[in-house]
Amino acid sequence: METKEVILTAEGLRKLEEELDHLKSVRRREIAERIKEAREFGDITENAEYENVKNEQAFIEGRILTLERLVRNAVVLDEMQVSCETVTVGCRVRLQDLDGGETLEYAIVGSAEADPRANRISNESPVARALLGKREGAEVEVRVPLGLVRYRILKVLPLGKTADGPPAHD
Repeated sequence: METKEVILTAEGLRKLEEELDHLKSVRRREIAERIKEAREFGDITENAEYENVKNEQAFIEGRILTLERLVRNAVVLDEMQVSCETVTVGCRVRLQDLDGGETLEYAIVGSAEADPRANRISNESPVARALLGKREGAEVEVRVPLGLVRYRILKVLPLGKTADGPPAHD
C-alpha cells in the first residue's frame, strides 16, 4: 500500500506530536485505571461502565495509530522557502466574493491541519484546488455544495501574515 505524504507546517507537526504524546502518556494510563475500576464492579459481561471504557480505549488506540501514521508520513513545509507569488500550500489568500462582495481570508494548509472554523482550508478542498497556482488579480469559479461561487484573489501572503500586514495568530 502506498503511503500518502502529509503536508504540515512546523506548528501543525508540533501539535500532532503533543496530542500523540498526551494520548500515550496520560490517556492510556487513565483508561487502564478506569478499566481496572470497572472490573471491580463484578461480571464484565453485564457491566455498562466496562463496555463504555473499552469503547473509549478502542477510540484512543485508533487515534494513536492515526497520529503515528500522520507524523511518520509528515512532509514539513519550510515556511521561509514557500513562495507566495502564486497560491500554494503554506500561503494565506485574501479573496473577494464577486457575487456577494464579501472579503474572505483563508490559510491553505495540508488536510491534517485543516480547520474551516479557523479559516484554514485543506489544499484538497474544492476552493483551494481552484486557487492553487493562481496569482493576485486572478478570478476563479468554484462549484461548492450551495452552487457556483466566484472569487477574485486580492492578496497572497505567507502563513505568518494577514493581508493587512501584521503576523496572524491561529
